[in-house]
Order: sequence, then structure tokens, then C-alpha cells
Amino acid sequence: MHKKVLVLIEEHYDETEYNVFNEFFPRVDIEVEYASYLWGNDTLNFEGNDKTSNVEVSLCVSKIDLADYQGLILIGGYAMDRLRYEETLGATNQAPAVQLLRKAVALMDQGTLAVGTICHSLWLFCADPSLIKGREVTCAHNIVCDVANAGGNIMVNAGSTVELHQQGLLITGKHPGCVDIFVERFKTAVQSL
Repeated sequence: MHKKVLVLIEEHYDETEYNVFNEFFPRVDIEVEYASYLWGNDTLNFEGNDKTSNVEVSLCVSKIDLADYQGLILIGGYAMDRLRYEETLGATNQAPAVQLLRKAVALMDQGTLAVGTICHSLWLFCADPSLIKGREVTCAHNIVCDVANAGGNIMVNAGSTVELHQQGLLITGKHPGCVDIFVERFKTAVQSL
């Protein structure tokens, strides 16, 4: 069966991760598609943190059917902070990307979808603490307080967040420097589905 991974992306995405995803996954016969919130547009163009790449996105998170995918990755950089933005504040965050993540986490917990985060991308989980509460994760040092305040259980070794951690089908990486081991682990999870 053909495997597909959806990557959520926005402006200021991590280009190291983006480049590795585009090189690694097709090489192991996993198709990669990118989605974002398109604000009513047919497509939007996003630039990476280092301003050396652009990605044109035509898939809107509000129209995604997660049944088409075996994996969902939240790219690092500041993209997930941007995707949790909501125009009107309410009791719970209703940003379209957060709504999609709620569906993804339900599928992950049912054992049918792998979910991966690297570096700052747990910010999207922090938009709804019920999604991260009690889960074992790793992340960039400078968002540890956000993740802990949302209820995440941060994996630490020798005073530092661990490079990579997997709990069930949730795979989390500390920073772009671990992207190579992250994609290998994510591939194994996706191929098991």
C-alpha cells in the first residue's frame, strides 16, 4: 500500500527539516504533501527561516481528510505558532490547524496515524492542553516552559531534553539537528500502519 505523510507548514518554517523531508521520504517510497491554512486563497507561498527556500501550498488544513495519510508532521521553526492563531478568542482554540490536530491526535490514539513534532512545533499542541497533557515529549529548550505549562511530560537526560522520544505513535524531536534520526523513526512508524 502506498504511504503518505502530511506536513503542516507556514511562514518561517525550518528549512533543514523541509529539505530532509523532501529528500528522505520519497527515497523510501513515502509521498509528502504540505498543508496550511490558506485564508480563502487557492494557494499561498511561504518562506523558510533562512530565506533560502519557498514552498507553494494549495492544500488547506480545513479541507484535509486525514484518512488519506498514515502520518502527520508539524514542521519546526515558527510555523506552528503562526498556525495556532485564531481571529476570535473563545473558550478553546478554534484555529483550523488546531481543529485538524485534534482529529489527528484522536487517530493517533486509535493507532491509525503517526504524529511527529520537532523543535518548536509542539506549540500547536500547546494551543489545546488536552492534546498534550500527560504525554511524554521532547522539544527545544526555549519552549520547555510552554510545553510543561500545557501539561506535557518532558523527557530529560543529564539536564537537557532528550534528542528523540517516542510514545506510541507520537514521535518528538528536540531540534533540526536530530532530523535524520527523526525521519528514520517516523518512517518505521508510518510503515507499521
